[in-house]
Amino acid sequence: MSHGFQVDPWELRWNSLDLGALERTESVFALSNGHIGIRGSLEEGEPRVLPGTYLNGFYEQHALPYAEAGYGYPEDGQTVVNVTDGKIIRLLVQDEPLDMRYGRAVEHHRVLDFRSGTLRRDTVWESPTGRRVRVRTERLVSFTQRAVAAIHYEVEPLDGDLQLVVQSDLLANEPIETASKDPRVAATLNSPLVAEDAFAQDRHAVLVHQTPKSGLRVAAGMNHELDTDDGLRCDIHAEADLARLTAAVDVPSGSRLRVTKYVAYGWSARRSAPALRAQVDAALSGAMQTGWAGLLAEQRAYLDDFWASSDVEIDGDAELQQAVRFALFHVLQAGARGELRAIPAKGLTGPGYDGHTFWDSETFVLPVLTYTVPEAARDALRWRHSTLDKARERADALGLRGATFPWRTINGAECSAYWPAGTAAFHVSADVADAVVRYLAATDDVEFERDHGAEILVETARLWCSLGHHDLHGGFRIDGVTGPDEYSAVVDNNVYTNLMAQRNLREALAVCERQPAVAERLGVTDDESKAWRTAAEKMVVPYDEMLGVHPQSERFTEHARWDFENTPEEHYPLLLHYPYFDLYRKQVVKQADLVMAMYTRGDHFTPEQKIRNVDYYEPLTVRDSSLSACVQAVMAAEVGYLDLAYDYFAEAALTDLHDLHANVRNGLHIASLAGAWTVAVAGFGGMRDHERSLAFAPRLPDQLTRLAFRLTYRESRFAVEIDRDSASYTLLEGPSLTVRHHGEGVPLALGAVERRPIPALPARKAPSQPHGRAPHRRTPKM
Repeated sequence: MSHGFQVDPWELRWNSLDLGALERTESVFALSNGHIGIRGSLEEGEPRVLPGTYLNGFYEQHALPYAEAGYGYPEDGQTVVNVTDGKIIRLLVQDEPLDMRYGRAVEHHRVLDFRSGTLRRDTVWESPTGRRVRVRTERLVSFTQRAVAAIHYEVEPLDGDLQLVVQSDLLANEPIETASKDPRVAATLNSPLVAEDAFAQDRHAVLVHQTPKSGLRVAAGMNHELDTDDGLRCDIHAEADLARLTAAVDVPSGSRLRVTKYVAYGWSARRSAPALRAQVDAALSGAMQTGWAGLLAEQRAYLDDFWASSDVEIDGDAELQQAVRFALFHVLQAGARGELRAIPAKGLTGPGYDGHTFWDSETFVLPVLTYTVPEAARDALRWRHSTLDKARERADALGLRGATFPWRTINGAECSAYWPAGTAAFHVSADVADAVVRYLAATDDVEFERDHGAEILVETARLWCSLGHHDLHGGFRIDGVTGPDEYSAVVDNNVYTNLMAQRNLREALAVCERQPAVAERLGVTDDESKAWRTAAEKMVVPYDEMLGVHPQSERFTEHARWDFENTPEEHYPLLLHYPYFDLYRKQVVKQADLVMAMYTRGDHFTPEQKIRNVDYYEPLTVRDSSLSACVQAVMAAEVGYLDLAYDYFAEAALTDLHDLHANVRNGLHIASLAGAWTVAVAGFGGMRDHERSLAFAPRLPDQLTRLAFRLTYRESRFAVEIDRDSASYTLLEGPSLTVRHHGEGVPLALGAVERRPIPALPARKAPSQPHGRAPHRRTPKM
């Protein structure tokens, strides 16, 4: 056992009843397909912490509070809505309600299965008067039928004949706890759904609601199959916020009551209540025609294909093997069927960050999807393209040209009331452009480039030429911006921002050459192209000659260092205990920023610069963001600090399973989970995708004996396997291709195993971290 979970390579199992752990397990056991998300709360609905059923893109608006408003501040916030809960199935045993707070749980097991894509439960419950039943449930959110979730519910009397009553609900406007001052926690919405329609007949019910401010309409429906010997009595009714099927039956000893509940959701900003009800009815009909066994088979087939193209195998640390597969499963759930919707920072596992999407999506999550499920990455980028009008409007409001993508959003409009990020974090636009470039290089998707990608690259390039300026020394400067490190805001020439903007400008030039008709349609002139080229060539990248390192931003290395020695451990994260003005003027780094630039733009830095920069920034970085450990791991691995990289690997992969940030109750950290894949593939696998090609520089820490992973690249699927001394590359299917191994070209032909030795790396002592902020030393769990 580890932190309550049994270690297993292909599942996550909890083998006891611990009501205090519900705030963790509700998030960890969440199921989603990128369109519907259902938290892992118990079927009976109580006890629970956050009930949580979410539809991607479904939100309510609310006014943003400002003590003192300013020009260009966003006016409306957006918060994800907990929509109608369809997972509730209550059980009464001889009129005693099954409630895990009462009676006794003789046995209780819950299993999240990464291969079947289901959450299973097996509970033996003894009522306060001594009656015992076994309840087995299995639930799924379908990857193949996007609008559908289903629960198979089975009750077996263990002590003779029993009368059982099952109540299956659709419940809207569940009460949610009050708001917190923590900016990572969602705003509180009281009864955000207004009832419009309620229908119930036979075993089928539908509720339709609308949000009063955003004007979005949602329909939720349920239908049932009941399997029992005889004596079944069934009733159903619906009212504004509740639809309930009640089934009463006498179940003899040795028999069972089986209920399969099918749930479907639909939402729209434009469609009428009857149209949405019809849509939900159709989805339910399709699910029931497929049947429970059919849904299970479809789910397994989908995941078999996913694991065949994405699995990561780790020998030497069984808990990390489990954690990485858990991470990949949840990244898939976050993005698989989003289809023209965003990928929120928490996926659809909880209401944290109000359900908003950040730059996390393009920079951390989309690389995983690009190389494993490229169609999901394409759909996420198509969503960004669909919001270009809002990005242009935001740029215009700020007096700029081109497109300014939002710091945080649900519908594409900026909704951050924190202006140093919501206004000044322009790097988000370069991050979106970078994800486009990576996707195009990995897929050669000419249609996407023509219809979507080229326009994103052109409009973001226009932003940089509008935002920056040429100084008297001939350099192109980008001043007054906030980079990835939110403890250094509104700075000049943030290295990460400038280098990402430089790539953006160059890639816009390249795409206009490949797509001249698109360039003409978008009005790109020769003068504009020349301006992009000159800005890229003259981009200012600060360098501290005396220290021999790159300052994170201009003059950063001249600031006073934060007093780490006298900062109590309980005062982390610093943003909750110290004023931002003090953080801004000190050398303290919330998350990898300059170090992030060395990963995403590693082609700009020499190996010696990378070592010096890692050594300089490691003692300044406090990792108050879950986005940091994975990037620090990648760069530590590249410069030869393999033990440190291993420790950070575990931190990224176990962020949620160990609740390292003490906020998993609000949902999982999808970017950190994606970062576990990044450490495996880009850290110890050494993968880089600069210049539209793939290169690998693999090395393993002493704690691991073998690492293997699979990737999809330009319609080819290949495997990489690494041990202590060598690495092999095998093309599994698709056309031949060439990759690089520690600088050497390796041609891959179908079926042939290409093995190459791993060159030795000079031993170096890793730098220390800020006082009290070192990662936990990782001891492999076998």
